Amino acid sequence: MASQAIHIPHGPARSAHLLQRTRAEWRDSGNDLLLFAYGSLIWRPDFEFVQALPARVLGFHRVLRMRSRVNRGSPQEPGLVLALVSGGSCRGLVYRVPRDQGEAVLAQLWAREMPNGVYEPRWLNCMTPDGRLSALAFTLSRQSPNWTGALPEGELLHIFRHARGRYGTTLDYLLRTVQGLRAHGIRDLELERQAHLAARHGLCAPLEHASP
Repeated sequence: MASQAIHIPHGPARSAHLLQRTRAEWRDSGNDLLLFAYGSLIWRPDFEFVQALPARVLGFHRVLRMRSRVNRGSPQEPGLVLALVSGGSCRGLVYRVPRDQGEAVLAQLWAREMPNGVYEPRWLNCMTPDGRLSALAFTLSRQSPNWTGALPEGELLHIFRHARGRYGTTLDYLLRTVQGLRAHGIRDLELERQAHLAARHGLCAPLEHASP
């Protein structure tokens, strides 16, 4: 399955269009719903699944470089959330949701991840112990107005101190993701560097030692 880029401004109309398109692509496949988790879906999926497989995606990598004005920040103090952007590779999980539950799970995911249609949903090839699987992932274009690029440490620290949204703070999101990844044997050294930065400035407890 392949999805073409659309040119609708961010907002509910874009989100609804992307949900309709993604739902149609999945229905046409005739398969269970497969989802690639690389961030908060690893430690808080909020849906039932029948299988979780370790997976690796080539051509995309995980970064904390997407503005969040709803989930982990506000319009006054924007926060950050993770996104998949082109280049490199990413380790995560593939969840298998039974086909008869797929409609409800897609709607639930959209309410959580796509209130303003900022992500670009894509079907990505995931390498798993069961072979190559096509799973839905939420990616981000570097042309998106929500893409921040690399941020200086001072700006990161300001966000870690002040950004809070409907699901909590950016810092809590970062720390939970690091721990969730470690629980599955995944080390993301850039996210861990950011967590160490917060700890050095007294914003959180130091990370526990983890073997490479």
